[in-house]
Amino acid sequence: MREGGRLTRQLDRLVAGMVALRHDGAFDEPNLDGTPGDYISFDGWEWPQGVGLYGLVRYWEFTGSNEHRRLIEAWYERQLGKGLPRLNVNTTAPMLGLSMLWDKTRDERWRVPLEHWARLVMNELPRTEQGGFQHVVSDGVNPGELWDDTLFMVCLFLANYGRAAGRDDLVQESVRQFLLHAHYLTDTETGLWFHGWTFDGRHNFARARWARGNAWITAGLLDFIELGGIAGGVRDYLLGCLRTQAGSLLHHQDRTGAWHTLIDDPSSYLEASATAGFGYGLLKGARLGALGEEARQAGLRALDYVLAHIDEDGTLQNVSYGTRMGRDLQFYHDIPIQPTAYGQALAILLLAEAVRHMNDAQQESAA
Repeated sequence: MREGGRLTRQLDRLVAGMVALRHDGAFDEPNLDGTPGDYISFDGWEWPQGVGLYGLVRYWEFTGSNEHRRLIEAWYERQLGKGLPRLNVNTTAPMLGLSMLWDKTRDERWRVPLEHWARLVMNELPRTEQGGFQHVVSDGVNPGELWDDTLFMVCLFLANYGRAAGRDDLVQESVRQFLLHAHYLTDTETGLWFHGWTFDGRHNFARARWARGNAWITAGLLDFIELGGIAGGVRDYLLGCLRTQAGSLLHHQDRTGAWHTLIDDPSSYLEASATAGFGYGLLKGARLGALGEEARQAGLRALDYVLAHIDEDGTLQNVSYGTRMGRDLQFYHDIPIQPTAYGQALAILLLAEAVRHMNDAQQESAA
C-alpha cells in the first residue's frame, strides 16, 4: 500500500479533489458582517482554504512542478484581485502559503499584501490577558479565549514571513504566542492539549482533548521550528512538548491506525484529518530524529488508514467539519462529517512526508 508511485498518484488525486470542492448549501454559517461563510469550497479566503494552500505549497516544494506553482499563483491572483477580507485569526491562514510562495520566488507581487497583513496582525488583532492572540474569527469574537488552532493559523505565518523578510519582531511574537498557548492549553496529566482556554472564569471549557486541535500542534510544532528558524532553549522546550504529546498519542491510537475525535474517548468516532496530521508529525519527527521508532510505526499505521479513506475522486472521507469551542464533550461527538480543504491538505502533508521518508530510507539501505 505504501509504494512510492502509488503515494504520488494519490497525492495528485488529493490535489484534484481539493480544487474540486464546492459548497452545496448544506451548512448555512453567516459571518458577523452578514456575508455568507464558505468553509468548504476551494475558491474562498478562509482557514480551510488557507490550510489547503499550505499543503499545496508544501507539495510544490516537494515536486518543483510548474503546474503546481501555476495553480497556487492563480489562486492568490484571483483572491487578491477581489480584495482582502477583514482581519481575524482564520483569515490569516492563507497568508502562510503566500509567505512561502514569496520566500521561494521573491516575486514582489506578494510582498505588499504580506507586509500589510503582518502589520495588521501585530497591531490590530485583539489580545487576551498576557497579550495572547484572541481567537476572533469571521463568525465569532470569542473574547478572552485562546484556542490551539490559532498557532497553526497565525503563528506559522508570522514565523515564516518574519524569518524570510528579516523581521525578527514577527518571529519573536510567534515564539511568545507558542509559549503562552502551551502554558494554558497543555494538559499536564497527559501531555495532550486542550481545545481552548478562557480568561473569563479561567478554565479549559469541556477539557476536551480534541483530536484535530492536537493535530494542529503535532503537525505544526516541527514546521514552526523549521519555518521560523527557531533555535536554542525555545526549540528544545517545544521538542519536549512534542515528545510528551507523542507518547500519549501512541497510547491512544486505534488498531485501525486512526485516532478518535476525542483522543481519550473510544466511544467518539474515528477521524481522518486529525489522523493525517498526527501521521505527518510523527513521521517527520522520526525522520528528523526528534522522535523514535515507535512514532515512525504509528505514523505508518496512520498512513494506511488515510490511504484507505481516499475515495475514487481523490477526496478524503471521515473528516469532521469545522469545530467551534465545545462546552461539553457531547458537542464533539456530534460534529458532522464533511470533506474539506484542510482534510485534503493534512493528507497531502502526510503522503508527501511518507514519500520523502521512504526515499531517505531507501538511500540509507543502498549506502
